[in-house]
Amino acid sequence: MKISRIAILSLFCAMPVAAQNNSQQPAANKPPARGQAATPAGDDSSARQAKIDPVKEADIRRLLELTGAKSMVSQVMTSMESSIKPLMMNSLPPGDYREKLVDLFFQEFLSRANIEMPRLLDAAIPVYDKYYSNEDIKGLIHFYETALGQKAISLMPKISTELQSQGTKLGETIGRDAMLKVLSDHPELKSALEDAEKSAHSQ
Repeated sequence: MKISRIAILSLFCAMPVAAQNNSQQPAANKPPARGQAATPAGDDSSARQAKIDPVKEADIRRLLELTGAKSMVSQVMTSMESSIKPLMMNSLPPGDYREKLVDLFFQEFLSRANIEMPRLLDAAIPVYDKYYSNEDIKGLIHFYETALGQKAISLMPKISTELQSQGTKLGETIGRDAMLKVLSDHPELKSALEDAEKSAHSQ
């Protein structure tokens, strides 16, 4: 298999993890949480974590446990199989081997992801410490210990899945309409695309 194809497969699996990480990182110019000094950009996350108050760290871990962070990350990684698998299949040359290869790939990927899960949760500690004060963490714990908080947690995966499905459909519609508009406005590109398709089929 060409290196470029391996890179494509890796990229497909990196996208959900990157999206998850980016959704937790505010803009660079966001001020630090109350009572905390600004952290230099070059500081290592492990160095920041070493400075966390032990009581606050315990509260953060309690919050992560209450919100089911580990289970939510696992669900994201598992659910991506159904959405990314067709893309991976299409990125490989046709053949009976493809389905088995992709299935085995996901088995290996999810197995490794489960092993590395503690590292991901540990990495969340300094992030929560940076953007939430002690009072914030305790307030979130109080909320998620309530019946409404637990309901919000239980419904979050379903809501995310439905929104992702709707977003995918909308993205497909927008993408199709945008491409048709570009090809309509630029006949020379439409002609070049048709010629390229004919050339690819003739090979």
